[in-house]
Amino acid sequence: MPGLGEFLSVVTALSWAVAVILFKKSGETVHPVALNLFKNTVAFLLFIPTAAILGGCLLPDIQAEEWGFMVLGGVVGVALADTMFLHSLNLLGASLTAVVDCLYSPSIILLSILFLGESLEPMQLLGAGLIVAAVLSPLFERRGASGKMETMRIVKGTLWGAASMLCMGASIVAVKPILDKAPLLWSCQVPLLGGVLGLVAMLAFYPKRRQVLASLNGTGLKYTIGGALIGGYLSMMLWLAGMKFTSASVSAALNQTSNVFLFVLAAVVLREVVTAQRIAGIAMGVVGAFLVMFG
Repeated sequence: MPGLGEFLSVVTALSWAVAVILFKKSGETVHPVALNLFKNTVAFLLFIPTAAILGGCLLPDIQAEEWGFMVLGGVVGVALADTMFLHSLNLLGASLTAVVDCLYSPSIILLSILFLGESLEPMQLLGAGLIVAAVLSPLFERRGASGKMETMRIVKGTLWGAASMLCMGASIVAVKPILDKAPLLWSCQVPLLGGVLGLVAMLAFYPKRRQVLASLNGTGLKYTIGGALIGGYLSMMLWLAGMKFTSASVSAALNQTSNVFLFVLAAVVLREVVTAQRIAGIAMGVVGAFLVMFG
């Protein structure tokens, strides 16, 4: 169906923005590792009956190393990237996270240049510069007496967010060739399984794992469940479907509209501060992302 991948990519952006708002509320009481593990476990379990109802193939005819790449992609792109993202969200808030997330598409382009031999055009360089300026812009906002502490918090949140986008980009570049020939639902289940296994392994070495898991019993449980259903299950299926039915660059660019949706929802739902500087930052970031993709 013409335009199906593009449509699914935009719907992915909106559903992910809603999920991030729920994750922000959940993150007030739930540890990022516990939230990510819950999200991925719920999504993985839901994909099992989904595959049975829709007739999805659990064991496609692909090579053993491709299985490994999909699982590893889940460890990097789900376990690591999403946990870093949730850390960043807790530190920055949803509106500034929307700005940092503009690094998503440049991360894919950068890794494609490094590992797939692609080149960067002048307009793409301009777009990358706009994104860097957008991400750095919150550091120059005027602050009161607690300005130094606030700046350090934003720096830490920005670094977590940048690392998250880099890991996400790495996982996409690694599994994109497999997505082109693998069944859709299988393409959802195996990365999620890798994410769950990665998080379980992470918790095994975490000294305060009982406290981390106990945080799931907090008052934010309803937000945790909602975020898992929308951000873990629905968004994951829509995202991979968009990636499957259109090119990776077009899908990533349309996914980038989630930053605009998130910025608006942060102001309307969470009542986060909206300044002219932040509006300029999100505008530069989104424009830069599209220049990187289509320049």
